[in-house]
Amino acid sequence: MTMHRTRIKICGLTREEDVAAAVAAGADAIGFVFYPKSPRYVAPARAAELIATLPPFVTAVGLFVNASAEEVADIVRVAPVGLLQFHGDETAGQCAQAAAAANRTYLRAFRVKPSTTGSELLEYEAQCRASSRLFAGLLFDTYVDAYGGAGKVFDWSVIPKELAHRAVLSGGLSVQNATGAVAQVRPFAVDVSSGVEAAKGIKDASLIAQFIAAVKAGDATPGNDA
Repeated sequence: MTMHRTRIKICGLTREEDVAAAVAAGADAIGFVFYPKSPRYVAPARAAELIATLPPFVTAVGLFVNASAEEVADIVRVAPVGLLQFHGDETAGQCAQAAAAANRTYLRAFRVKPSTTGSELLEYEAQCRASSRLFAGLLFDTYVDAYGGAGKVFDWSVIPKELAHRAVLSGGLSVQNATGAVAQVRPFAVDVSSGVEAAKGIKDASLIAQFIAAVKAGDATPGNDA
């Protein structure tokens, strides 16, 4: 059996040294938050400067919350992210319109509630996939009243096995729980923000390296997914 390598995104970066630390530690993707109310917000021009420091094959991702298609396209023209991530109350159609306007593939965040069922997740994915050829997959986060990361974990067992291998797991991941999360869920990728921070928007290089090591340990954990 070939061991799966879980891809890793470090989100909410605002400083060159944090981008460099994430790249050096082996991150596959770097996230920039274009939601002005977030403490991790970065202006498009600033994000463009940070994106310019990325080497090949590290993907820049832009996170949006309830932005119009025009706003998304305008930001992408300034900050050339390779992938969009929608975290607000956008409908499947609105996500598709924004992605088309920016000509980028996208992830749709699904904020998981205690009442959420696995069949709901499968149905939502099918709806998103049918709405646009630019849909790349779902990201599962924890439902809270605010938008964006709240550092809270949801019940991972709700994610159907047939969906986990192409999904991104987020919501309250940290150095302490990443190994167990990856071993249990076997997601395609994980996304972390607050779990590797010294302060909001300020990352800790040591925590980034430890988090990535914890994810790799999860990949190496034998499971029943053979």
